[in-house]
Amino acid sequence: MNDPRYDQLAEVLVGHSTQLKADERVLIDAVDVPDEIVIAIIRAVRSKKGIPYVQLHHSKINRELALSASDAQLEVSRTLDLARIKKMQAYIALRGGHNMMEMADVPEANMTLIAGKLRPVMDHRINKTKWVVLRWPTPSLAQQAQMSSEAFEDFFFRVCTLDYSRMLPGMKALKALMDKTDQVRIVGPDTDLRFSIKGIGAVACGGDRNIPDGEVFSCPVKHSVEGHVYFNAPTIYQGSPFDNVRLELHEGKVVNATSTNTKKMNEILDSDPGARFIGEFAIGFNPHILHPIRDILFDEKIAGSFHFTPGQAYSIGGNGNKSRIHWDLVCIQRPEYGGGEIWFDGKLIRKDGQFLPPALQTLNPEQLLASAPSKKNSSGQPRKR
Repeated sequence: MNDPRYDQLAEVLVGHSTQLKADERVLIDAVDVPDEIVIAIIRAVRSKKGIPYVQLHHSKINRELALSASDAQLEVSRTLDLARIKKMQAYIALRGGHNMMEMADVPEANMTLIAGKLRPVMDHRINKTKWVVLRWPTPSLAQQAQMSSEAFEDFFFRVCTLDYSRMLPGMKALKALMDKTDQVRIVGPDTDLRFSIKGIGAVACGGDRNIPDGEVFSCPVKHSVEGHVYFNAPTIYQGSPFDNVRLELHEGKVVNATSTNTKKMNEILDSDPGARFIGEFAIGFNPHILHPIRDILFDEKIAGSFHFTPGQAYSIGGNGNKSRIHWDLVCIQRPEYGGGEIWFDGKLIRKDGQFLPPALQTLNPEQLLASAPSKKNSSGQPRKR
């Protein structure tokens, strides 16, 4: 039996996120998700007179391939995958899997080799297609959120089918402000970070790249970052968990990095010359997402948060940094997480997670939710850790 929420989500992905047009080709790239959601997306694509293509993966098989990955094998994979993505106008990715740590025991050298060899495929997808990526609600993701499977599914569909148009006025105002900003300062517990975003530009994300969404991103001028920053949201990267991440930066480069897994963290940051430089700075404001669940597609959108990203920069809103990695690290600045401030050119823009300029106040959670239709709240949020 089809869940009507699948059809609603498929319409968001096809109609809003990728804005698919007649005769456009879209690759539906699915890992360990129910057949029914793939079918719902195919039908939504056909309703727009688009042309659907499907690629199915299984995380256990992906792990086995990664364990034996070779340079020659990946050369062929890159050739095939790049040829296919170049035929697409749009890309929709759904990421499921019962074990979020499936890749944890794949050697770092293998992960680095895979990321490097397949980077041109990702770069083309990011820069040349209309793309959107979302995580699928699984028991392991519900467990990470410390919620029952049913409550997490309700939370997931409420977040992912949000009417993102309500964010547009505030996002446009924040983008315009960031476009003309030079100096940024971020302060908070064990955090005093200074950098320039002059001339970089900003990009507003309201459901057209990731689902869930709700951020505006830019990037530091590459060598401008100075100071230190503590990230209070736990993270998983390349299948390994990291808590209490702290970075020290000088002339744009991470010169000291510590966490609960410091050795592994520095191995990742030593992947290539660009991995210790910053490829993104973003401000998150999704009103439905308040607490971290170790899944970056959710955590980077947390209301009252910002994220800072060692590694690859985007071609738009980026500083030209190149790397195999792109590691979004999240700090929440609402009072229950210790508070904090963001300053643009000496003016206080956000304090303790609340935007202060009148044009930006529509992005504060209470205003976004006040304008939203009433929906049943069956647990509301992942529990605070």
